[in-house]
Amino acid sequence: MDELMIASTAHPVRLSNSTLADLPKGIARPSYDRSALTPGIVHIGLGNFHRAHQAWYLHRLMQQSEALDWAIIGAGVRPYDAAMRERLIAQDCLTTLIELAPDHRSAEVTGAMIDYLPIEEGNGPLIAAMSNSSVRIVALTVTEGGYYTDPATGLFDSRHPDIRHDAIHPDRPRTAFGAMVAALRARREAGIGPFTGLSCDNLRGNGGVLRQTVVGLARLSDPALADWIEAEASFPNSMVDCIVPATGPAELALAREMGIEDAAPVTHENFRQWVIEDDFCAGRPDWDRVGATFTDDVHSYEMMKIRILNAGHQVLANAGELLSVPTIAGCAAHPAIAPFFRKVQTEEIVPYVHAVPGMTPTQYLDLIERRFSNPAIRDTTRRVAFDGSSRHTGFVLPILRDALAVGGPVRGLALVEALWARMCAGTREDGSVIEPNDPAWATLVAAAQTAKDNPRSWLHQGDLYGDLASHTDFADAFEQWLRMIWQDGTEVVLREYARASRSP
Repeated sequence: MDELMIASTAHPVRLSNSTLADLPKGIARPSYDRSALTPGIVHIGLGNFHRAHQAWYLHRLMQQSEALDWAIIGAGVRPYDAAMRERLIAQDCLTTLIELAPDHRSAEVTGAMIDYLPIEEGNGPLIAAMSNSSVRIVALTVTEGGYYTDPATGLFDSRHPDIRHDAIHPDRPRTAFGAMVAALRARREAGIGPFTGLSCDNLRGNGGVLRQTVVGLARLSDPALADWIEAEASFPNSMVDCIVPATGPAELALAREMGIEDAAPVTHENFRQWVIEDDFCAGRPDWDRVGATFTDDVHSYEMMKIRILNAGHQVLANAGELLSVPTIAGCAAHPAIAPFFRKVQTEEIVPYVHAVPGMTPTQYLDLIERRFSNPAIRDTTRRVAFDGSSRHTGFVLPILRDALAVGGPVRGLALVEALWARMCAGTREDGSVIEPNDPAWATLVAAAQTAKDNPRSWLHQGDLYGDLASHTDFADAFEQWLRMIWQDGTEVVLREYARASRSP
């Protein structure tokens, strides 16, 4: 991105195709003819991350006059997606990306997205778009907990009410996956090959998880279609990485300060990574020409990132919420939280991560600490702590199971879980209320209140912890930590843990 010398702008330019030439000098913008773009990708879940990450890679290819037939059509399946659609359609689906490095900031307007489908009950417009032969990839960012899997087993949850609805009403589905199945059915009936399903969520084996959900749902209503999808469609695994905070009044004001009136700007850090399995049944853009990595070993990259970064986020965020630290950068600088983070990572997370080409786990941990410490990125502790029931089961507990399997230390990971249990009681240590921050918040609060007097009861949530309560080393440590947190406070316990010698 070009460096922008920010100057005061009394009348920022309202973003649209017709005003691109009027943007302040120094703001990069599309050099390609957006009217000549044709669609190749439908992306479901048009949040900030997609626009700062996957759409950016495609935009960079288009800046080289490549991939002009791979433009993005945005989509959503929930009523709240309509508000984002309205904002983006009003500005011709353009997005201002604002890069926030520790020592500079810059802006770029991207234009790889050309439409945003109407949000309708039954998802008719989405099914029609995905049924078109021009669409060769359907990508998703629908959050880690959005794939209808049982959190304890990772298997497809066919009992969920949304899934049952889509199995009974396959022509008027409620979910993104039901819409994908309906479109794949239409393509098969029309003699059109399938599209590639590309998950861009932080899940271990996200392509396999997406395949499991789509094929599992199809099998409930049309086993022959499920067999066709299983045999003919592609679901590559991928690893995505870029810290992208939510947009609020400060981000809107920053865009205006830079001279742009954008209703949905995106701020992001000065780091991106995208590692993808090269398994696309209907072709793909050459994203590797602009920095993506195609490899047969996505798993190693994925494990490094999910365990050190994503699990690390949970290490920081639950402690930060309890101590009223508003941002992840603040957590990374906190005198009690930072040593806790480093010790847990070094002793109980990094040992279960393998090196990837050009990067050891310890080097990656150093990189993550620098990224988390970037004060320009106002990534809120609340955002990172959201949906702990998916993030702890997906990011933290698999590490714990690996450690238990080889007799490794688990006291730090037990403390991570105890902090989450304390946070789910719904109040910070200063007495302020933690607003609901998980789809299962009411259940978690009730369990956390019970665990205040009976800590091990928290671990008896079988849908989260499975059989982990039966592992004495972990359960004993968890009980000790949770009692200490309630009695002595979070900061005292964090310092106690950081001072202790390594557990045997």
